[in-house]
Amino acid sequence: MIKVLMVCMGNICRSPTAEAVMRTAIKRAGLGNQVVVDSAGTHNYHQGEAPDKRARIAAKKRGYDLTAITARQVNQQDFEIFDFILAMDRHNLALLQKQCSTEHLYKLSLLLSHTKTSENPESRILEVPDPYYGGDEGFVRVINLIESASDGLLRTITSRLDSV
Repeated sequence: MIKVLMVCMGNICRSPTAEAVMRTAIKRAGLGNQVVVDSAGTHNYHQGEAPDKRARIAAKKRGYDLTAITARQVNQQDFEIFDFILAMDRHNLALLQKQCSTEHLYKLSLLLSHTKTSENPESRILEVPDPYYGGDEGFVRVINLIESASDGLLRTITSRLDSV
């Protein structure tokens, strides 16, 4: 079993979207029994809340369901149980690195580092921008970036499963 954790600041926009996109990709690949996906935030601003309404609407338009997701904060156990801990931006990656013990640092990376350059014209972008203070188009852009990275991450996960 491979476990993936998507992380942003409050766990109401980017990381729940990434969780839903990746879960869908895993299900479509027939790997639902082999891969678990979750999301969390580095801060507890929205603990127990549903994802942002704009994120839910944008996701639904693209066929992703965020309704079962509730915000939670990253905890120490996450560093032990997850195989991939993927931050949406450098700031949250740095916060995770400070919190994580040295033995688990190898699990941390930026989600967009999994984007394949040849498949995405925006592949030079390393961070998923926070759409919270912007308009609806920001949520659509977040989904586009996450979908590209999820394809690359799925390939990484599949090759890891194949080697076991």
